[in-house]
Amino acid sequence: MPVLRSGKIMKKLVAYFSASDMCITKTVAEKLAAAAGADLFEIKPQVPYTKEELDWTDKNSRSSLECRDKSSRPAITDTVKNPKDYDIIFIGFPIWWYTAPPIIKTFLESADFSGCKIAIFATSGGSGMGNTAGDIKEICPPSARIIAAKRLKRSAEKEIAEFARVAEEQ
Repeated sequence: MPVLRSGKIMKKLVAYFSASDMCITKTVAEKLAAAAGADLFEIKPQVPYTKEELDWTDKNSRSSLECRDKSSRPAITDTVKNPKDYDIIFIGFPIWWYTAPPIIKTFLESADFSGCKIAIFATSGGSGMGNTAGDIKEICPPSARIIAAKRLKRSAEKEIAEFARVAEEQ
């Protein structure tokens, strides 16, 4: 059932980055988009990550080097042209070193998210979200609002639907 706000149907977007072949974040994003009645947008790196580049145990892997370099902004293939067209933007990603991967910074700096309501979701094999919401808030324009942040599991369909509902009520 579409959610109405001020007499109009809310327009929602689920934008996500999924790094590995396991596609856990992609699966959660697809389930969230279905539950929320949202458009789906994949954040893709211009240079895809290899399995070796995602090896967090290797301090010289691409992902490790990017996470240590606070100025790292991996190039992306495309961006959302008009984020302000959406009432809520869900942004999802795997947790890297207790925060969002640097490519999320690239995405958030690629368009004007001023005044947008943003709900963050993350996937992880075990680590928590750390200061992810605060880290993302620092990247966003001051008028953007982080309205929700939650780690989600791909098998937790009720939890995913509840996250969508809570975000819509903000």
